[in-house]
Amino acid sequence: MVPSPRHAAKTKPLGRSRYPVRVRVIGGALKGRRLATPRGATTRPTADQVRTALMDTLGPWLPDARVLDLFAGAGGVGLEALSRGAAHVTFVERDPRALDALVENIRTLDLEPRTHVARGDVVRQLGRLAGEGRRFEIVFLDPPYATDDGERALAALGGGALLVSDGLVIAQHLTKRRPQEYGLLRAFRDRRFGETTLTFFRAGG
Repeated sequence: MVPSPRHAAKTKPLGRSRYPVRVRVIGGALKGRRLATPRGATTRPTADQVRTALMDTLGPWLPDARVLDLFAGAGGVGLEALSRGAAHVTFVERDPRALDALVENIRTLDLEPRTHVARGDVVRQLGRLAGEGRRFEIVFLDPPYATDDGERALAALGGGALLVSDGLVIAQHLTKRRPQEYGLLRAFRDRRFGETTLTFFRAGG
């Protein structure tokens, strides 16, 4: 079973919320750098096994990509993307403790020029980003499993306003609850890790 992902509402608590989880950048220019994580059980980092598989799959698309990291937690996925050659990452998160850790990580790694942090509800922020004309090659979302936040975000992304042609959307979810296809998004690959699965969508099929 894969360790708990970024938001504790997704799975049953694992009883280890007293101390922060130790997380490091796995590969790329920042390999080995330590990342701050929020105390408590509100958010948890995406497991190393899942991050590694995600980045290995995205390898051909990462160089110079503009990435959108939704439900970002402390930023482990987006920061990993920057370490491996992404040009810029926009993070969206609403939990105050996760945001504090995210901002600390960006500052510690000296990545302010290559990042933007949007604070608040993901769907509302997607609307704002679309209104600003932002477009992304890669979007990753790791929503709380116990809510409909993931479906709402995918529905908003399915409109296509935030994606370049053939842009990729990757959703992390419970294996037994595979997300639907929304609007322009067409699923083309799944990577399963026990109870957790990554589903890859391409804009336009």
